[in-house]
Amino acid sequence: MMGDEDVPLPAAAPAAPSLPWRFSSAATMGFISSVSKAFLYGLSNVEVTGLDRFLDILEKRKDIEGRGRGLITVSNHVSIVDDPLIWGVLPFSHALNPSNHRWSLGSYDICFKNKGLSTFFSLGQVLPMHRGDYSPPSQAGLFQSTMTQAIRLLSSQPFSADPQDSAISNPSLSLSFPDITDPFTSSSTTYTTTGHDTFPAPSAYLNRRYSWVHIFPEGRVHQHPLKTMRYFKWGVSRLILESEPLPEIVPIFIDGNQDIYHESREFPRFIPRTGKCIRIAFGERVDGEKIFGDLRERWQRLVKLQKEALSRKGLSTNWDLGDLNEALKYGSEAEALRKEVTHRIRQEVLKVRRSLGHPDEDPKTGLAETWAQEGGEHQSSGKKKDGSWIGVT
Repeated sequence: MMGDEDVPLPAAAPAAPSLPWRFSSAATMGFISSVSKAFLYGLSNVEVTGLDRFLDILEKRKDIEGRGRGLITVSNHVSIVDDPLIWGVLPFSHALNPSNHRWSLGSYDICFKNKGLSTFFSLGQVLPMHRGDYSPPSQAGLFQSTMTQAIRLLSSQPFSADPQDSAISNPSLSLSFPDITDPFTSSSTTYTTTGHDTFPAPSAYLNRRYSWVHIFPEGRVHQHPLKTMRYFKWGVSRLILESEPLPEIVPIFIDGNQDIYHESREFPRFIPRTGKCIRIAFGERVDGEKIFGDLRERWQRLVKLQKEALSRKGLSTNWDLGDLNEALKYGSEAEALRKEVTHRIRQEVLKVRRSLGHPDEDPKTGLAETWAQEGGEHQSSGKKKDGSWIGVT
């Protein structure tokens, strides 16, 4: 392995994607925003709380150069239309400014299964996520390359001049990185999720510095009569622990979208139900240093110890943001930190749920062990023993 002194300096990051890409992205997001807004305010009954303070956050982030950190929004997941429907409450001008709009994570097997869908969702600022039920283990899970993209979107350049993730992060992806460009320019930076596909790498551009990433940590649609949530998966903990600096964090709670596309709906399943009451609550901005500061300090000490150990062996420690060795992926202390971060962020979303008048849930609801009784990660969709419904997404 080359020594740190032999590693080439990062190339200057491009300012922004090509003009045709930016125009197409704004048009795509504008169209989806129009449809979402029309459905919310024309065919539904909408109640939104906390929107003004959230818009204040977005207003301060309009100046890209003035941003000092990224933004994470975290919510429950009750319907296949949660995203993009909930963003229909934002002023239309936000949809036409993708550099100040959310990036989301979408199922590879649904949103990216052909070229047309891939282009549409990429323009809509959705990143491809592999799921364990539909992709090989080497491509799915907590350490897939799209997670690295999300962490880097929340942070700022410079990253490596090589657009693919480094071998320390995912050796299987470093063997056959294809030199394929995006639809609009011959010089765009791309990344791969399988070693054979290609997607534009959004974190490569300066106008995506300190971006906004939205995540549904439940991982699947969960509809429960008592409006409880599934346990949260650990992906959100990587965003909080590894992004630099610690992003702003805003919890959100959604109620009512489950009635638009309930998992028990019958024919015609594809038609959304109208006239439903939808409530979207934006919580207070989380005091990140107070809630997660101690855990981030422990994480940084752990990273430092790993680098010192590798350095003593003469191995490179020139890692890019999002790169992890085996101990930082699977070590007991690393996993304990992720578990605690995930617990704490779930508590923040529960505060917003409580603000809507819902009673406290049974603490066992948030435990992975509780859901393992329903079949674990590979449980089928449909109605469960506790009366909840699990969706395929």
